[in-house]
Amino acid sequence: MRSLLIGYALTAVSVTSALAEENASNPLAAVNSVDLRYQYFDLGGDADRQDAFIDGSYMIRPDLKLKYELHYNSTDATGDRENGLEKANAKLIYFPSARPLNETWSMKTAVGLEWIVDFGDVTKGIGTESDQLAPLVGAAFSNKNTGLTLLPLIQHFESYNGPTEVSQTALRLIAIQPFAQNWWVKGDLKVPYDWEGAAWPASAEVQVGYNVNNGVAVYTDLLLGIGSDRTYHQGFGFGLRFNY
Repeated sequence: MRSLLIGYALTAVSVTSALAEENASNPLAAVNSVDLRYQYFDLGGDADRQDAFIDGSYMIRPDLKLKYELHYNSTDATGDRENGLEKANAKLIYFPSARPLNETWSMKTAVGLEWIVDFGDVTKGIGTESDQLAPLVGAAFSNKNTGLTLLPLIQHFESYNGPTEVSQTALRLIAIQPFAQNWWVKGDLKVPYDWEGAAWPASAEVQVGYNVNNGVAVYTDLLLGIGSDRTYHQGFGFGLRFNY
């Protein structure tokens, strides 16, 4: 009986770890998924921005992933309520290596390139009207005992056309921890440096989610702008995920 209980516990820990590493909230997870998301941002002074978007991922090969997004905004940042498409994102992520570091930790490395096509209108307070390319490098460190996954990432965004000059280098640290049964919590700290404005518009996100079954998950986001250069004060969001 004791050996059965120990075996069950080890299996549960292993499954929990796998769920954290392959949770679609992990941008480096090898999964196919489509998320329907909504986020609300308090811009201060009674102004807001609302973002409804599709956030998907597809494994082209075991070592090559495509992530894609399509964003639609509603905002009264200019004083009048304006609505329209903001941008479409396509990101290819290649995984050069995946290996155990020791008996507890494993590591997966990643390099990628994101293409951002902007459909916005700055007179409406939507988008930048400038398309961008954004190379990235990162890694995922997964603990098989606790299920914790840590992801340090760095990405540089550079505009190549349009009226708005974009040059921003973003540091990002993500932590994902499964808990209870089928639940997870994610922390996401973003610290970009804007080379054009010499500013640090940092932000943080806390996400709590629940796997309804293998194919469906739901989650909510709490959003917080950080520092005097923040682009929003606070916000919230929610999402519906389909894994396939």
